[in-house]
Amino acid sequence: MNNNLLMVAYIAASALFILSLGGLSNQETARRGNMFGITGMLIAFVATAIAGVHLNAYPLLGAVILPGAIIGAIVASRVAMTSMPELVAILHSFVGLAAVLVGFANFLSPESSLTGIEATIHQIEIYIGIFIGAVTFTGSIIAFGKLRGVIASKPLMLPARHFLNLGMLFAVLWLGYEFMGGSLLTGLQAVLGMTAIACVLGVHLVMAIGGADMPVVISMLNSYSGWAAAAAGFMLSNDLLIITGALVGSSGAILSYIMCRAMNRSFISVILGGFGAGTGKASQGSQPAGEVTPIQVEGAAELLENARSVVIVPGYGMAVAQAQYPISEITKRLRDRGVTVRFGIHPVAGRMPGHMNVLLAEANVPYDIVLEMDEINHDFPETDLVLVVGANDTINSSALEDPNSPIAGMPVMEVWKANTVIVMKRSMASGYAGVDNPVFYKENTRMLFGDARKNVDAILGHLSVQELAASR
Repeated sequence: MNNNLLMVAYIAASALFILSLGGLSNQETARRGNMFGITGMLIAFVATAIAGVHLNAYPLLGAVILPGAIIGAIVASRVAMTSMPELVAILHSFVGLAAVLVGFANFLSPESSLTGIEATIHQIEIYIGIFIGAVTFTGSIIAFGKLRGVIASKPLMLPARHFLNLGMLFAVLWLGYEFMGGSLLTGLQAVLGMTAIACVLGVHLVMAIGGADMPVVISMLNSYSGWAAAAAGFMLSNDLLIITGALVGSSGAILSYIMCRAMNRSFISVILGGFGAGTGKASQGSQPAGEVTPIQVEGAAELLENARSVVIVPGYGMAVAQAQYPISEITKRLRDRGVTVRFGIHPVAGRMPGHMNVLLAEANVPYDIVLEMDEINHDFPETDLVLVVGANDTINSSALEDPNSPIAGMPVMEVWKANTVIVMKRSMASGYAGVDNPVFYKENTRMLFGDARKNVDAILGHLSVQELAASR
């Protein structure tokens, strides 16, 4: 394939990637967006393989690609939606590791045709690419561990942590000077030292972030992986990789900024690490007071039957229990009776951006009744019943009522303003952020304990029996 055809293929792939991002911005066009992305990647892969690989290297290329494709297909087909955030995090780490390996390969086998300022720029590209890749690699591994529950979700608050981060950054800058021609260290020693520091920095940045803010971390790491890919593109002189990395990096950064605004967080604090700080427990003197009011399945079903307007607020507990399918059926039954049913989605519900939207779309919940927090929060005072399925931190009123709360200032779903709230939980344990929830003790709240899937199935069965009795 000559350079002209390769450039045409790269332009076509770039256009498809842009169309893919546009399609993924809306639930109704997300499938089409995915197809654009898949097609663009296929074109990019085939064009690069034909143009950049000698014929005698195809057996080696196939031996590397086929096992990876098989493993990827198996993992993707078997992973549950509840584990999708962990999968996304670990895939980000692969991108970072790839950037590190590409950087070292370029350093150890330098381009002989580059001289003067071009060689200097290429060295800077290598150094920056390895740095971004190393931070992304270890940071994503820590995010995977937190999402998986292997690492505690409580933020790690080391003394003078910001000065520690600054110290590491200054060390990276000094090593960069040595890498570019200093007298104390060789280039290899400098880049190895920088890589080690960058790995530690990636660990520290993510360890300092609390569990309730992990969805923002996932989107930020997505941005880092994009910039790492773009850096690899510069090192390989691959225009398409630069464009793709820039698209991923900028879109991830924009998404992080939007989510930070929705959570009343500082965008800069995401980059620096250490937001979501707190003890992981409600502040002293502000422990929720009162007693919870439990309810049984029959009572919950009766309240649903008598309600004229219902808002369902899903959380990670719904994902764990795989309760979205009977929830979808309950929604259909209630709407057939003339009940107004809508879903309220918090920006960080679940463990990654859009987690709840994907689950509800998977269960064929109509897109037009799935609303964002800002669209539905003002409707709660006129709502007869709110059904909370496995959400905790995103409905925690202490974020607005307790200035000493670890999640103070975070906008939440104001479900307690409805006439009645039914909260489905396994127990009274605190949520992922480790903060007690005063909503559970309010007079208009009813707690339905137990497995969400079993309880939702039981409510659906009760509604079915009532419909059958009414039809006779």
